[in-house]
Order: sequence, then structure tokens, then C-alpha cells
Amino acid sequence: MKKFIITLALAIAALPSLAATSMKVTVNGMVCAFCAQGIEKRIAKMSATQEVFVDLKKKTVLVQAKEGQTLDGKAITAEIVDSGYDVVKLEAVQQSVAELKSELKARK
Repeated sequence: MKKFIITLALAIAALPSLAATSMKVTVNGMVCAFCAQGIEKRIAKMSATQEVFVDLKKKTVLVQAKEGQTLDGKAITAEIVDSGYDVVKLEAVQQSVAELKSELKARK
């Protein structure tokens, strides 16, 4: 099942429509602040990343690209999977991380 989820996530990441300024990633396996911090640090080191926010309760990783750059869904998925977590869903979005944070808080 894990291989299926990874394969599905990588197939979705390969779609051209996912070259976006921000991505919203649903991740299974994060259970503590240390988990969230590890993912945040790995994604923040990526060259196109401007900002990262991890919502542990919602199991969501929000990533925003630097101005003029686009995010690579495959690379983000690989970083998360290499960290030991499962990517369940990867969405390209046009909102900033700040807008996405507000949206998540409103759903609480």
C-alpha cells in the first residue's frame, strides 16, 4: 500500500499543472513537533522554497516558492518520503503560506 501511495503521489507531482507558487501536502506519520520540525527544515533547504509551515494537527505541510520560481512536487514528495513519512495528497495552490495558514485556522 505504501508503494502505491508513493507511486500515486509521484505521478500526481509529475503533472504540469502542479508547477505552482505554493503547495499543500497532506502527510501521514507526523506525530510530534520533532517530526514537523524535521520536515520543515528539509523543505526549507530546497532552493525554490521561500516559506514552509507544518500544521501537525491537520497533518499538512504548506510550501511557498520564492518569487519567480516554481515548486517541484516530485522533489517535495521525495524529501518527505525520505524523512520517513507518507505523502497522501499533493495540491498545487495559488495562495501564499500566510493565506493558507489563515484558511487552516478558520477550519478549526
